[in-house]
Amino acid sequence: MRDSRGAVLPTPVLLLSLVALVMAGVAWVTTTGSGSDEEDITPAAAGASSSATASGTAKAKASSSADASDDASASATESATATATKTAKPVKRGQVYVEVYNNSSISGLASDVAAKATAVGWNVVGADNWYGSIPSNTVYYPARLKRAAKLLARDLGISRVVPASDPMKMDRLTVILTGALS
Repeated sequence: MRDSRGAVLPTPVLLLSLVALVMAGVAWVTTTGSGSDEEDITPAAAGASSSATASGTAKAKASSSADASDDASASATESATATATKTAKPVKRGQVYVEVYNNSSISGLASDVAAKATAVGWNVVGADNWYGSIPSNTVYYPARLKRAAKLLARDLGISRVVPASDPMKMDRLTVILTGALS
């Protein structure tokens, strides 16, 4: 095919370039967000200390009400015990699929982190490169795996956890790395 000046247009190259441009646009749209869905993950040690503080506060309140009457303290103790037993089932790492992607210039980062996740019991089913713009190391999750995502983030030392979006698979956790883990 020739244009008005008589030059030959490379149709296959033009089409491939157009497809690549469209794919880049789709990737950019799906990986950018308002940031309102992001959650901060508290490291396990910090979470334990805040939990202990809350428990201490509850014990202090229970002991002050015990001074009022013995029946009131027994009721408070039973209430606290009932609340403690209604905790959610623990996450079984081996039953959750995980994919790890490298979005950095560090060669082999995805496979290194995949090995680390496997070592602590996660069922890593893939490691590859990710193309797009991700602000920081992130664990993406479908709604039903939110607790598992927080646990995986804590295991790997990742502080950003965000709901998954298309083209991510909705039956697994997706880890996208932008740099080395600390």
